[in-house]
Amino acid sequence: MSELLKGKRGLVMGVANDRSIAWGIARALHEAGAELAFTYQGEAFGKRLQPLAESVGSDLMVDVDVTDDASLDAGFETLAARWPTIDFVVHAIAFSDKSELTGRILNTSRSNFRNSLDISCYSFIEVARRAHPLMVENGGTLLTLTYDGSQRVFPNYNVMGVAKAALESTTRYLANDLGPEGIRVNAISPGPMKTLAGAAIGGARKTYKFTEQNTPLRSNATLEAVGGTAVYLVSDAGACTTGEIIRVDGGYHVLGMPQYDNL
Repeated sequence: MSELLKGKRGLVMGVANDRSIAWGIARALHEAGAELAFTYQGEAFGKRLQPLAESVGSDLMVDVDVTDDASLDAGFETLAARWPTIDFVVHAIAFSDKSELTGRILNTSRSNFRNSLDISCYSFIEVARRAHPLMVENGGTLLTLTYDGSQRVFPNYNVMGVAKAALESTTRYLANDLGPEGIRVNAISPGPMKTLAGAAIGGARKTYKFTEQNTPLRSNATLEAVGGTAVYLVSDAGACTTGEIIRVDGGYHVLGMPQYDNL
């Protein structure tokens, strides 16, 4: 796959560290030949990101706050000044107050609901709007990340499940909006993974162990598997795939109950 994305270039948003799903995707895109730019938010994340970006030959890093229109504008202006056109954007951004992910969704505050939906869903629309002028000439791919908590109830996921459901619907509507211009919009839905974001979910270790024992493949998703899926979607092989929520979860989503030995 080393030449599959040769000549393509794009932006990866949301790398927190070397265990981030966004980093697994970035590394796979690089290995397939793509040129990469990155965004981060704040000095601390910038310091973590810099050696990772350098390891894939990138010197284009931009500080972007997706809740701030001026920050988004400045970030994409910086990107456009370097690259007048891009082929893909990876949106791996989500947030909710950790204290409100436990307990009952009945107790979700209005402020955290708004903030969770703004950062985890609406930001994808804002990113798509700014990426659109850079893709309209040659087409491109917008990718985001979701989770099966959008479709089914998972402990300690609460308002993030609602936000991801909104994100998946947004993916479909954007796919319809942008399809005539050759821009594909898809989401990847990995199973539980040992990431910084995953660790914020209460009972993460139990969840990870349970799914590993019960998926048809008896394994959880890996960064390599998610990255490979992203390469396919960004590449010309994914030319006719849009509006999809592609699950990379070892098949867990097909189950109606645990495996017989684990009942």
